[in-house]
This record gives sequence, C-alpha cells and structure tokens, in this order.
Amino acid sequence: MNKFKLILAFSFWILLTAISCNRDDINFESPTQLLRFSQDTLFLDTVYNQVRSETYAVKIYNNEDKDVMIPKISLEKGAGSLYRINVDGKAGTDFSNIPLRKKDSLYIFVEIAPIANAPEAIAEDRINFQTPAGNQHVTLFSVVQDAEFYIESKTNPNILNSNTLWTGNKAKIIFGDLTLAEGKTLNIEKGTKIYFHKNSGLKISKNAKLNINGDLGEEVIFRGDRNDTRYDTIPKNWQGISMDPNSTLTMNYTKVFGGTVGLEMNQTTATIDNSIFHTHQEFGIMAINSVVTAKNLVMNNCGNADFAIFKGGTYNITHSTLANYWSLNSALQGLGLYATNEYDNGTSVEQGALNLNVKNSIIYTDNDNAVLFKPTAGQTFNYSFQTSLLKYGSTANYTLDAGSVKNQDPKFQNYFTQKMNLRLKADSPAKGKGNMAAAATAPLDIVKISRLVNPSMGAYQ
Repeated sequence: MNKFKLILAFSFWILLTAISCNRDDINFESPTQLLRFSQDTLFLDTVYNQVRSETYAVKIYNNEDKDVMIPKISLEKGAGSLYRINVDGKAGTDFSNIPLRKKDSLYIFVEIAPIANAPEAIAEDRINFQTPAGNQHVTLFSVVQDAEFYIESKTNPNILNSNTLWTGNKAKIIFGDLTLAEGKTLNIEKGTKIYFHKNSGLKISKNAKLNINGDLGEEVIFRGDRNDTRYDTIPKNWQGISMDPNSTLTMNYTKVFGGTVGLEMNQTTATIDNSIFHTHQEFGIMAINSVVTAKNLVMNNCGNADFAIFKGGTYNITHSTLANYWSLNSALQGLGLYATNEYDNGTSVEQGALNLNVKNSIIYTDNDNAVLFKPTAGQTFNYSFQTSLLKYGSTANYTLDAGSVKNQDPKFQNYFTQKMNLRLKADSPAKGKGNMAAAATAPLDIVKISRLVNPSMGAYQ
C-alpha cells in the first residue's frame, strides 16, 4: 500500500513538472496602437463636501491582436485630487505596468470624495494613459456643492431649538431625524436643497411652523442623498416630512420626491401652492384631520395614493393635477385620491368629519378608478367635484357635477416620472374647460401663465 502511494505521488509530480514545462508564457508587449475608451469624458453627478459619490466606471479596450502592457495610468492631480480610481482591483492615484490581454478590456472605477470646504466648485481632473503609441486621457467632471450637515446620534438628538433660517447657499444633508422643536419656526428660502440619508426625515413638532418659500426655477427640493438622478424616480430613499398636531405649514414652489410618505400631517393647518410630489412608496401627502388649501399641486407615482385623507378634516383642492401611473408594485392601489373618516392610531380607531372640495382639477390614473371614498356610518362626509376631470370606475361611490369630465384621457405631455411633464396636449379634453370663478382664485398656473381666459383644468394652463 505504501509502495502504491509512493508511485502515485511520484507520478503526480512528474505530471505537474511536464505541464509547467510545456506552459506557454504570456508575453506582454508595448502597445503600438492607441487605446480605446468607452467614453472620453466621465460626468459624475453633483456631490457635496464630505460625502462620497456613487461609483462610476470607464472601460479601456485593447484593439490589438496581442497582449499589451500599459506603462502608466495616473490621476493628473495625483494625491491632491478629489477623485479616487481603482484599476484592475487596486485603489490609488498612480499605477505602473498594467497588463491588458488582446481584444480584451479593463474597467477603471471612479469616485469623488470632496473634503470639507473643498476649494473647487467644479471638480475636474484627468486619468492619464502613457504608452509608446501616444499619451491619452479621460476627463473627469463633477460639481461640488458646499453642504451643512445635521447628524442624529446617541449624544446628539438633532433638534432645532430656536427659530431657524435656511438659505440656498449650502445644501442641507440630514442623517437620522432632524426635529424642529415645539413652538419654533423653520423658514426655508428659495433654491435650498435638502437631502436625506436612508431612513431619515424632518419632524415638525407641536405648535411649530414650517415655511417653505421657493419660486419658479428656484424651487426648494426635498429628496434622498443618493447623487445619481435615477434615484429621483425610486421610492423609499428617505422617510418624509412629518408634522405634529397644531403645526402650521406654508409651502410654495417645492419639490418633494423619492420618499416613503412625502408629507404627513396630523391636525395640521397647511397652505400648499405650486408644488410637485412624486415617487413615494405609500403616499405623496397623508393628511389626518387637517385643514389644507392646495392650489397648483402636481402629484404622480405614489404606491397607495397621491393624496390620502384620514379622520376627516377640511380640504380645498383647486387647479391641481393628481395623476398616478404607479407601476413599481402591482399590489398597491395607485390611487389619485383616498378619503375616509377613520384613522387607526395603533391603539384605537379615531373618527372625524370630512369636508372636501375639488375644483378645476384632474384626478386620473391608469387603473379603473382614481378616487376611493370610505365614509363611516353616522359621520359627516361632505364632498364636491366641480368642473374636474376624473377617472371614474364601475365601483365609484361618488358623483360629479355637470361641468366635470368623466373617463377621458387628459392627454398629458409625458406622465412617465423619468421625464415627467403633466402639461396638457392641445387636444386634451381638459383644455379650456375650467370654471372661471374657480380660476380667479388661482389666476396663474404653476409656471406663472395666466388662466383668466379659457382656464384649463389641472395645474397647467
């Protein structure tokens, strides 16, 4: 037996030696042709000081019919660059003798990680490639924005304990929950951008006030902190804005997207004008027994409903567009509007009277019915739809006035959230069909076009 094992071991080493001796060694030669790249300029999205970007990639191709050795790949600004690259699995700023097989390719992964108070508003650098065939480069480009951070931790509850003003000079980046203390006021000026890390949100305490004062082209933006714009059309990047009882909201020219519940109000008094909500996992707006006046409100792509009303309240919605073409999870209803007298607070079911008025608006989805009402027996449930366009299904339990339009496609320019444009095409059945008296209460549409002559339904004239 021992003799057999000895023979087997000897045979194995003889075979291994034979294979090693016959192996073809790979000879990497100097390139005689220029390298080819997947792109000559790599644009990274806007980043914020002290926040690392997404990882991007550029691909290098060896078009030659031989294996080549690239003598040098390096960042032009070296160790002082705001960029970091990874070549063939190794991170750094300067690489020598990089092999590339014939007809093969190699990825270079790129990130930007600006330091605090980075000196550049525009961060530009080059990945340089040195070969005997010639020197080449790929340009790296990104915008770096100064930012102010609000970070919740065990030692920092992240509370604004005094009246606060936010301007557009610095982006606000929030980790965890940021809370406005009871009775205080947060004023947010036009052009301010507020970014939330995963599972983060803004909480407005009892008797506090949130005043958001954007303008056309200088909207205040609430979104997740993932820099790539594709995340704008993906929900649950952050939690949302929540408002406690007796809080007050004024919102003008604001964009809120990519959250779980964009705006949750509990016994809040709110005025919402010229604002856009889209792509929220549950609701764009969830209102519990609140008083809300909304004009030129635009909503789309919310899992349960664009606008959801619980425990009644008083709501006046004028010249608004509540579209919902939700397609991310078919189990969710994707309603335009939901209303009920009930609210389950986790321990009991609360009830409240409802008064709802919708004027010169569009509520439309690609489902059978855009509106769902669930009144409670014995509770006040008053509503009216005046001169509005609605998707009206066979199970609808509500009525429309004589001036309203039922089940006609509003013919939006583009309802897909990637390039959302809920303006009306020229042949839309909502075009020029609004009520003059209702239009007089909102004389300009969301892009400041007059609607005092032949007003159209919805937020866009």
